[in-house]
Amino acid sequence: MKVAANLRGSFEPLSLGVGVLIGCFLVSLTYVTVNKADILSSSMIVSDVSSAAADASSFVSSVESFSSPKKLEGERKPENEFIETRKNYSIESAMPGKKELSDSSIRSDSKNEGISSGCDPKSSRCAPDDGIGGANSAPTAVDRLQIPVSSKKPDAEEEMKPMCDTSNHRCDLCDIHGDIRIIGKDTSSVLLVNPSQSRRNESWQVKPYARKWDHGIMPKTKVVSVRSVNDYASAPQCSVGHTVPAIIFSMSGYMGNFFHDFTDVLVPLFQTARQFDGEVQLLIIGCNFPWISKYMPYLRRLTRYEIIDFDKDERVHCFKHAIVGLRVDRDMMIDPANSPMGYTMSDFRKFMRDTYGLDRDYALRVGEQPGRKPRMLIISRGHSRKFVNIDQIVGLAEEVGFEVVVFEAQFDLAEFSRIANSCDVMLGVHGAGLTNFVFLPTNAVLIQVVPFGRHEWISSTYFGNPTKGMGLKYLEYTIDVEESTLTELYPRDDPVFTDPKSIHKRGWFKMGEIYLDKQNVRLDLNRFRPVLVKALELLRV
Repeated sequence: MKVAANLRGSFEPLSLGVGVLIGCFLVSLTYVTVNKADILSSSMIVSDVSSAAADASSFVSSVESFSSPKKLEGERKPENEFIETRKNYSIESAMPGKKELSDSSIRSDSKNEGISSGCDPKSSRCAPDDGIGGANSAPTAVDRLQIPVSSKKPDAEEEMKPMCDTSNHRCDLCDIHGDIRIIGKDTSSVLLVNPSQSRRNESWQVKPYARKWDHGIMPKTKVVSVRSVNDYASAPQCSVGHTVPAIIFSMSGYMGNFFHDFTDVLVPLFQTARQFDGEVQLLIIGCNFPWISKYMPYLRRLTRYEIIDFDKDERVHCFKHAIVGLRVDRDMMIDPANSPMGYTMSDFRKFMRDTYGLDRDYALRVGEQPGRKPRMLIISRGHSRKFVNIDQIVGLAEEVGFEVVVFEAQFDLAEFSRIANSCDVMLGVHGAGLTNFVFLPTNAVLIQVVPFGRHEWISSTYFGNPTKGMGLKYLEYTIDVEESTLTELYPRDDPVFTDPKSIHKRGWFKMGEIYLDKQNVRLDLNRFRPVLVKALELLRV
């Protein structure tokens, strides 16, 4: 007995440790054996990035790994590299050494990898997802899991704060933390599951497009149902889990108009998403591939994850933090007080310059480089509101002391951004093409020619006032009746000339048909010369 006791005292700790190690090994082996299929399936979801060309549809996917939502590439992409895709809507990069996504890097073949693309490469729209979590797939172990809720407990004030804020005149905004379930296709709903019963039941109907006051477009914008539920049993179970926040917004409005691209999506999206430094998942309503292709470099810098087509995805995506809608102030303006990180339009312009690799931060100061003239970009319009005496305007500008280039705004944003950034002055008639002023270097001058017909307020609001927050200088020139080609279409005693206010009262479309669509500009060179001289003086300051 004594010998046995001594032996037990000497070896019992070692035996216990060995037993624990053997037990852990057996448990791990059992788990791997039982869940082998799921483990292998998840490991196949993330694909390598190659340098081959890719469709823009590869940037939109509805397949994610539960444990690790699919990133587009590794950890962090250098800021001067971007991806440009889609065969029929490609844009050429000006940057050397660019990288592109291949079809295989984003879309995976459902037969070989157990997943399917979120988009049909033959279509300009996103196709339904029939892969994991799709309508035709059987539930997996992932479907029975629930996303873990953050252990951080919100204080009483935060917990009782309404889920959504509808006070902004541009866009409703829901900023939600907790156990969030998002279902896009058919239901278009965002659920906050709160079993503690501490939050009262809430229900909101939100249209996440940054033009809430516009009665022409908002009725066509999809409604997202945002509500809280206090019962786990009644909440849909998670199919896909995410460790990064979600942002849901719509691009189904005036997308394709260059000005509205910025005011309704690009600027508000920067204001909302930039704070996450790429670690954010975008879910888009009204997914549009030509638009995504055009702004691919910009989107790639805001998110490292594939965009999810909200309209097509049938699965239940689970998040700990979700934002429905976009933060937005006035057109082409950011109020730092309303930005999570105090962003300004100068920050946005710098972000755009970095995105497209634009090197010029400041405009040329006249006299600082002997022999070099400041460069002027004249925006040429192809249809309405074009300069009909463009050659004479170029001659006048060169006589005053400018080097002049004339370009019409193009679809190839990367190329045109370089042209704009190379110039110190931009001149153009009021219109979407002037939105390229975001690429001008700091202290550059924008000259806006206002067409006849009481457009001073619109011109100043959309382009004049925003320049103040961008570090630009602004000049405005309103043409006289004799400088308008409307004199060739209407008699001089017509209300078009005698009472423009009455034309405005007929509504935006009637007003636009006359003053915007039918009108061209023939500048009076003697009357316009002082404006060019003033622009030259502003570059001396």
